[in-house]
Amino acid sequence: MIAKSSRPFTEGSFIKECILTASDILCPNQKKLFEGISLSAYTVASRITDLAANVEMQLTETAMDFEAFSIALDESTDASDTAQCAVFIRGVDHNLNVTEEFLELLPLKGTTTGCDLFQALEKCIEKYNLPWDKLVSLATDGAPSMCCQNVGVVGLVKNKLNSLETAGINFTSIHCILHQEALCSKSLQMKEVMDVVVKTVNYIRSRGLNHRQFTSFLADMESEYGELIYHTEVRWRLSRGKVLRRFFALRHEIASFMTMKNKAVPLLTDSTFQCNLAFLTDITDHLNTLNIKLQGKQQIITQMYDSVKSFRVKLRLWMKQLGEGILAHFSTLNSLGKVETKCLKEYADLMSELLQQFDVLFADFKLLEPQFQLFSTPFAVEIDAIAEELQMELVELQCDTILKQKYAQVGIPEFYTFLSRERFPRLLSATARTLAMFGSTFACEQFFSSMKVNKSVLRSQLTKEHLQATLRLVSSHKIKPNIDAIVDAKRCQVSSQYRK
Repeated sequence: MIAKSSRPFTEGSFIKECILTASDILCPNQKKLFEGISLSAYTVASRITDLAANVEMQLTETAMDFEAFSIALDESTDASDTAQCAVFIRGVDHNLNVTEEFLELLPLKGTTTGCDLFQALEKCIEKYNLPWDKLVSLATDGAPSMCCQNVGVVGLVKNKLNSLETAGINFTSIHCILHQEALCSKSLQMKEVMDVVVKTVNYIRSRGLNHRQFTSFLADMESEYGELIYHTEVRWRLSRGKVLRRFFALRHEIASFMTMKNKAVPLLTDSTFQCNLAFLTDITDHLNTLNIKLQGKQQIITQMYDSVKSFRVKLRLWMKQLGEGILAHFSTLNSLGKVETKCLKEYADLMSELLQQFDVLFADFKLLEPQFQLFSTPFAVEIDAIAEELQMELVELQCDTILKQKYAQVGIPEFYTFLSRERFPRLLSATARTLAMFGSTFACEQFFSSMKVNKSVLRSQLTKEHLQATLRLVSSHKIKPNIDAIVDAKRCQVSSQYRK
């Protein structure tokens, strides 16, 4: 519990005080029993290490049965300026059970070049006895050290696979779908609007007096909102839609307050600016909705790409409707009433630019569409569109009425568990490869958030072993420590403070 809540090891002493105080009231006759419990910082650290070692052992045993696996890789810097490379694994066994877990934290003391990252990854894969020929894909954040074809991790992994004697290795590099969506969003900054919003919000929130006066001003105006969301670089990326929506809702109050402070912002009362602000608010909300769909662990890559394809269709629809003056899907913009035709044409052009960005940045996913279609719609895909070695099995599948009915009942991916491996070996192998793919590095991003909580400025001396053990327990999803087995292998340790 101490590890999963990211608390310091010294919390054990405080917990023991609470236990003793409670036992003194609830069961005073049993207090001596509780006094013998060892919860010193050293003991807590030791127990957390044991729990993590048990999880690691279970993961190693599980990985031995993987038919295919993929790796998600990302790098960040901790509180002591040590570069930490997080490695997550997603594997599929012969029964198509998916395991997605934290594999290893690789500290890099010196440089963080692609060669450094690859060497650390190579040692990690060999440590867990993972066969290179079962590596399906590598998901990264798209940084040059990761994706460069010559000296990046992706290029070096491909060279490693090509050097193996095993033929027919099919490896794919995946640029995190969340990062690509964020890159697309950056093409729609509308700088003339953003500059005004950022400057105004920072003026109000960065000075204590201004903030207090503005809050009081909103109360006097009986505004629906009592606060203006603060702008910071990190929060701006994560909740820009909420910031813009709140700013739009309070635009009249903000204009009045800034005038009262002799810092009038004429654009706040300009109709064109208000239309631009409303449009940016709406489209940012739509992008945030897509971003939320793409977040989360245990997601199947085909479903993530379906969300992206759906958004591209929506962009075409919105582009057409904006050109015709239809604002059904832009509620904020529609609330302003009449919008000039010139503005609508500009917004349609922006939609077109955004669509082009999606087409360019997701070109690598488009190359995987035949593989995704085979997995998602096996009864609808054209026989000629798939690899020749799968064609005969697919013909048998599409002509089997019983399996077709089962597909309609259970859907994907559960449907594939009903297929016989003797009858459809290659089709099931292709299914395992698709299921094993990471669509994003979300697990790594979430992991780094936990790392910064655990190895903070106040705990910067936390050792590599203890940090990794804690984070393994925090990140463990499917595999849980077998506490009974650990206890059976341990000698009872009584607290030295109360040992007789």
